[in-house]
Amino acid sequence: MDINKVIARAKAILLTPKTEWPVIAGEPATVSDLYKNYIMILAAIPAVFGFIKGTLIGYGAFGIHVRTPFGSGLAAAIVGYALSLALVYVMALIIDALAPSFGGQKNPLQALKVTAYAYTASWVAGIGQIIPGLGWLIAIAGAVYGIYLFYLGLPVLMKAPQEKAAGYTAVSIIIAIVLGWILALIVGGIVGTGALMSGTQFGSTSDVTIDKDSALGKLDAWSKKMEAAGQQMEAAQKSGDAKAQQEALGKVMGTALGGGDQVEALAPDLLKPFVPETLAGLKRTDFSAERNGAMGMQISEAHATYADDGGRSLRLEVTDMGSAKGLMALAGWAGVESDRTTEHGYEKTYKQGGRLVHEQWDDQNKDGEYSIVLGDRFTVKLSGNADSMDALKAAVAGLDLAGLESLKNQGVKKG
Repeated sequence: MDINKVIARAKAILLTPKTEWPVIAGEPATVSDLYKNYIMILAAIPAVFGFIKGTLIGYGAFGIHVRTPFGSGLAAAIVGYALSLALVYVMALIIDALAPSFGGQKNPLQALKVTAYAYTASWVAGIGQIIPGLGWLIAIAGAVYGIYLFYLGLPVLMKAPQEKAAGYTAVSIIIAIVLGWILALIVGGIVGTGALMSGTQFGSTSDVTIDKDSALGKLDAWSKKMEAAGQQMEAAQKSGDAKAQQEALGKVMGTALGGGDQVEALAPDLLKPFVPETLAGLKRTDFSAERNGAMGMQISEAHATYADDGGRSLRLEVTDMGSAKGLMALAGWAGVESDRTTEHGYEKTYKQGGRLVHEQWDDQNKDGEYSIVLGDRFTVKLSGNADSMDALKAAVAGLDLAGLESLKNQGVKKG
């Protein structure tokens, strides 16, 4: 195992997928090689970081901090890892079996390559689990980009006609979602917890016209920017110029997270007006705002707690994703929706008025969380005690959301 080769391949498939898929198609390999030299390494990322988050860091909300017991967390990580390795192989078998139905050629080894390398985006996104409040967005971004990798890879490795690639991808992803859901149920049981293709136009030839305003069209444009940034990075590495390498790395990060734009996050004092002194009849008891950055990336955050003498409390978080605003856009393009009901409440994600919304409610404890994404850049999250989810929504609606959203282009330099 050569870890440098693993990193190089992961970087190539994420940054320059259109040129990397033909290289992968022509490489000699065996099932054993693919597993021990790539799949077993990358697939460990979600398991390891999930264990770190759940057992070592823990989850906090509504003034309560919870950690998964060490034994349960470790068991879930091991079982989840083992099942993910099996899932890759099962998906490869399914992709291989589907090939003739979409004009492709059966080839089990090539099918395993497609599956393994297309899953790279989701595996790498597993690192985001340890980022408070943003893990779900990063997971969505990884899943959506993984779909795009499937779309590019299936015609090259499975010899499917380009005009049938969208259908081939759609059927494969539906099956992958079902398998992933089953995996999640199994792992969840251990720890005791409960229209991408729209806008794509197909011609009668092998050429495909992608609507630039569709999700796939935007991913295509993003991919081209990523490819250009990757080429700049390679040139800088060959030059041996440390400064050029640092600038090129910043460019790659900016493209990956910001969708190609350079973004200076808002100064902390600009976020303060969006954190009022009173909220839902409660007085603000503390406030903090900060802007942090590294490698040219910046994120600003403002936090406030509101409480009364009766024990009611709310926590407001206003975040400017700054350089990582591309993750917000990617989540929005995907049109992702989820709806999960538990014994005492629910959790769901949906789009409303062009904005991505996330709700979580516990009816037994009368507490919840309501967050909304504004301008594909800002998140406003309110959590804590309330009579109902409608009360949390009303409190957020009382904030100057339009004013915050109007700042979405401030500090943005188009790439």
